[in-house]
Amino acid sequence: MDSLFIAGKAYSSRLLVGTGKYKDFDQTRLAIETSGAEIVTVAIRRTNIGQDPSQPSLLDAVPPSKYTYLPNTAGCYTAEDAIRTLRLARELLDGHDLVKLEVLGDPQSLYPNVVETLQAAEVLVKEGFKVMVYTSDDPIVARRLEDIGCVAVMPLASLIGSGMGILNPWNLEIILARLTVPVIVDAGVGTASDAAIAMELGCDAVLMNTAIAGAKNPLLMASAMKKAVQAGREAFLAGRMAKKVYQASPSSPTSGIIGS
Repeated sequence: MDSLFIAGKAYSSRLLVGTGKYKDFDQTRLAIETSGAEIVTVAIRRTNIGQDPSQPSLLDAVPPSKYTYLPNTAGCYTAEDAIRTLRLARELLDGHDLVKLEVLGDPQSLYPNVVETLQAAEVLVKEGFKVMVYTSDDPIVARRLEDIGCVAVMPLASLIGSGMGILNPWNLEIILARLTVPVIVDAGVGTASDAAIAMELGCDAVLMNTAIAGAKNPLLMASAMKKAVQAGREAFLAGRMAKKVYQASPSSPTSGIIGS
């Protein structure tokens, strides 16, 4: 089985999904089940996982016994806020240490603030967190995050929630060539072909939320994304044919043709 390994644990699905933006927890659960995802991200600042006992909890709809929770720091704009948020997540989830770090630069673009991200990553790794980190598609920053000890590096394809797809495949290819930890495309995926392209490039996985939750039919899109990730991975492993500029090549051999 072609497994995805993160922090020493094997996963059969290479599609990671978010839990936000759905109409209710029931739709969240159905979309996740349809996607086949095993890792789900949770925005600690926006989702109830026990902070408010009087409100419905995501833990009931998406049980941690069935899925690997990936608490994230969505909405954090400083290293200090991100660190505090993940410390809270560890308490709420009984010592859970696999987390997604994201420190944003501004509320309009939601582009990562790499300076604050690097600072937070250093502290969190030293505190024993297994950090999966959202970042820009800068190969130098990506390598630095791996050197700090992050267990996965997650460069954006394009801006969060934009649905613009992969805008700079060349930078992703440089990152893939230089890193040994899993590289997971995070942010910007809009449709199934975007996910397939990321996997065909050699990315280890794809993380998405809005692409599924924001679709007209979230469950059907979840199914499409599952298939796209699988197809893209198989195409990468198969090794595509060489591109031939200005040169046609017949699908069938021309030698030995009857009548030639």
